[in-house]
Amino acid sequence: MTSAGPPLRLTPFRATTYAPGTDLAAVVCPPYDVIGDRALAEFEAHDPHNIVHLTLPRPLPGDGDRYVRAAHTLREWRTAGVLRRDPAPALYVYEHVTAGGAAIGLVGGVGLDGPVLPHENTFPGPVADRAALMNATRMQLEPILLTYDGGGAASGVVDHAAGTVPHQEFTVAGETHRLWRVDQPDALAAVAADLAGRTALIADGHHRFAAYRAVHADDPVPTATDHGLALLVDAARHPLELRAIHRSVAGLTLDEAATAAAKAFDVVELAADDDPIAALEAERGTAFVIGDGRRQALLRSPRPSLLADAVPADRPDGWDALDAAVLVDVLLAYLWDVDDADPRVTYHHDGRDALRVAARHAGLAVLVRPPALADVLALAARGERMPRKSTSFGPKPWTGLLMRDLAPDQH
Repeated sequence: MTSAGPPLRLTPFRATTYAPGTDLAAVVCPPYDVIGDRALAEFEAHDPHNIVHLTLPRPLPGDGDRYVRAAHTLREWRTAGVLRRDPAPALYVYEHVTAGGAAIGLVGGVGLDGPVLPHENTFPGPVADRAALMNATRMQLEPILLTYDGGGAASGVVDHAAGTVPHQEFTVAGETHRLWRVDQPDALAAVAADLAGRTALIADGHHRFAAYRAVHADDPVPTATDHGLALLVDAARHPLELRAIHRSVAGLTLDEAATAAAKAFDVVELAADDDPIAALEAERGTAFVIGDGRRQALLRSPRPSLLADAVPADRPDGWDALDAAVLVDVLLAYLWDVDDADPRVTYHHDGRDALRVAARHAGLAVLVRPPALADVLALAARGERMPRKSTSFGPKPWTGLLMRDLAPDQH
C-alpha cells in the first residue's frame, strides 16, 4: 500500500537506556496493558529500578497523582545514573524470541503524519492515561508495534544486523531479547528510501499511538512530539503471530448468558475437561465458548435473521462475519445488554486467565478466535476499524530496552 501524503518515516533517535552493566533481565517488563495486578507486584519486586515503576506508577504517599510519581522517579534515576541518553541518534534492530514465535524489526521514531493505519477502535480512558504519563515524564517509554508489507532494503538492513553479534542479548522468563545499533549513514539512507513509499499497520499500541497524537496536538514540537517510538516489523519476511483477546464479564452467570444466547445461537454444553480452544478451532463459522470456571458451553451457528437485527446499520460490509464484531455487537450488547466499555468487562490475552477471573468474580468468560489477518488488513485499507481490543499481534516488544526522550534536540 502507498500514500499520496507524507511518507512513512522511521527516524533515528538518541535512545535513553539503562546504564552499561545493568542486569536487564531484572529491569525490563512486557507492555503496560498486558500486566495484571499480580504481575505488577512481581515486576516491582524484581528490582527497585524495574521500568514498571515508570509505566505503571503507584501514587506518591499523600498524593494521588501517579504521573507525578513517575516523573519524580525518572528524575531520581537520571540523577543517580541509572538511565543514560545516547550521545548520537541511531535506529535499532530488536529481536524478541518466545516459545511460540519471534519478532524482529527496526526501532525508531515513526512520523505521526505518515501512512500509519489503525485497525482497532480505542477507549478514551487509556489514551488519556498514556498521554498524561508522556506529558509528565516527557518520555515515550514503550515502543508500539507496527507491521508492513516489506521485502526491500530496510529488511535487508535488519537481516544483515541479525547475522552479526548483538550489542545486547539476555533471556528473561524463557524469552530472548537481542539488540543491534544501526548508525551507518548508508544503512540509514537505505531504510529511509525504502520506507518512503510504504504504509504501516498498527499491530499493537493503538492507545499509545493515539496518545502520541494527543500530546503532539497539545505541544507540537518538531522532531520531538511529531514522532512516536515504534518497532516496525516486515510482515513478508518476519510475519507476526495474531492472537485473540478474550473477555470476562463480572456478575453475569453462565445460565443467564446461555439462556439469552440461545435466541441467536445453538448452545452446546461441553464437558468440564473439554479443551475450549480446540472446540472453537473445530468450528468453521462464527463461534464462542462461554464458561464460569466450572461449566462451559459452545455457542455456534448464529441465526442470520437475528444478526441482521442486532448489527447496527452503520457497520461496514462483512461486519457480521467477523467473530470479534459479533461478540461486541450481538453477544455483549444485543443479547446481554453489556457495553464493551462497561467496567464489568475485562480483557484477557490468555483464555485460561479469563476463566480464572470469571470464577473469582462470579462471572462469565467469553473465549473467541483471532480474526484472519486478511480481514484486518482489508478493513484498515478501507479506513475501517475492528472492534476495540479484538486483536493481539506478537510477540510484543518489551519495555525498558529503548526509550525516546521528547526533548526537541532528539534527532
